[in-house]
Amino acid sequence: MNPKIKDWQGKRVWVIGASSGIGAETARALITRGARLALSARNSTGLLNIAANHNDSMVLPLDITNHSDVIAARDKILTSWGGIDLVLLFAGTYNSMRSDNFDLLIAQKMVDTNLNGALNCLDAALPVLLTQGKGSIGIVASIAGLSGLPQALIYGPTKAALINLCESLYLDLHPRGIGVFLINPGFVATPLTAGNKFEMPALIPATTAAAEILRGIEQGEFHIHFPKRFTNWLRLLRLLPYRAYFWLIHKGTGL
Repeated sequence: MNPKIKDWQGKRVWVIGASSGIGAETARALITRGARLALSARNSTGLLNIAANHNDSMVLPLDITNHSDVIAARDKILTSWGGIDLVLLFAGTYNSMRSDNFDLLIAQKMVDTNLNGALNCLDAALPVLLTQGKGSIGIVASIAGLSGLPQALIYGPTKAALINLCESLYLDLHPRGIGVFLINPGFVATPLTAGNKFEMPALIPATTAAAEILRGIEQGEFHIHFPKRFTNWLRLLRLLPYRAYFWLIHKGTGL
């Protein structure tokens, strides 16, 4: 469904959210494959650690909720590289929330980071890709965005918006030769999930998640989701009538 990447050598990849978790492991894997990297996140120390001893990496700290930060980083990339082959957006935030502990400030922060921040990145990337007439963008949403789930009162809707966004982007960009990758992880062991106080089914390490993402991109897949023993189960549940869906979710989670 997307142009396949058979050789990463020299590919110009902007990894946003590269300082920790899946983004950091994906950046490290790309380095071993010979890609040229622009690394962005708020944590400059984490970015510098990844870029150490890799001459084809540039470190561009930014906050994705700050539009001018994102545009400035994009402009520095274009000055150095003249173009971008792939933008990967990992940056996001997560807080477990249910209706009885709803917190408006935390909810607004999740919306601002996960959705508005993604739009800031899209505003920076789209003109470049459209002018080039080639390249790709990958956005990390979450399998939690497929349907309503306990503990994901606000996080889930922000990721649902990204899923819808990627679907619309694909319809617009695929005819113009530009790739779009929708990335829906299940539970991955990262600093964001470390605080969860509930059992996380099919939890995988970030290195495994990074390998799945790069495999999917190399194969040109639109929907990259993993681990499939968990994500396919949720995709199947989403097809059920609501009465059955709600009953199974309550039974499966105990919530």
